[in-house]
Amino acid sequence: MLDLLVQTGAILEGHFLLSSGKHSSRYIQCAKIFERPNYGEKIGKAIAGKIAHHEPHVVVGPALGGVILAYEVARHLNARAMFTEREDGQMKLRRNFHIEVGERVAIVEDVTTTGKSVLEVAEVVQKHGGVVCCIASIVDRSVEKLPFDVPFYSLVKLELPIFEPDDCPLCRQNVPLVKPGSRK
Repeated sequence: MLDLLVQTGAILEGHFLLSSGKHSSRYIQCAKIFERPNYGEKIGKAIAGKIAHHEPHVVVGPALGGVILAYEVARHLNARAMFTEREDGQMKLRRNFHIEVGERVAIVEDVTTTGKSVLEVAEVVQKHGGVVCCIASIVDRSVEKLPFDVPFYSLVKLELPIFEPDDCPLCRQNVPLVKPGSRK
C-alpha cells in the first residue's frame, strides 16, 4: 500500500492544514490513487475483504474523500453505497439517500487522523436509524487512539508528523500553509 501511495504521488511534502485543524509537513492525497480506476478497484476490494465479516448492508463515506471509496467497497460487498456531504457546515445525508432502521452500515474514509469526520458520519447514520458496524480507511495516520466504539481497519498505518497550530515548526519558519482537504 505504501508503494502505491508513493507510486501515484499521493504523499505530498510541504506545510499543510489538515481537516482536523492540525498542521503537518506531509499530506496524503488519496484522490491521486483514484485517478487510476484499477487501483481504486484494488483498494475497494482490499477494504471489503477486511470488513466483509461484519456484513454491512450499506457503505457510507464522507464527501469528498470517501465517495469513490464507498462505491468501490460497496461494489465488492454487494451492498449499497452512499456518501454524506456538508451543508451549512453540517454533515448530512442528501440526494434522497435513505438508511433503513437497523441497517448495518460500514463507514469508510480515505485518511483518518483524528476520526472527526468519521464521527460526524456516524452521527448522521445513527440519526437515520442505521447501526454502524465497522469503520475502515485506506490510511490511518492517527497519533492518539481513535475515538471509535466499533472495530476499525486500515490498509496502512503511517506515522507522519502532526503539529498543533500554536506549536508548528513550519509556521515558525514562515513556510506557506496550504489547505488541500475538503472540510470548511
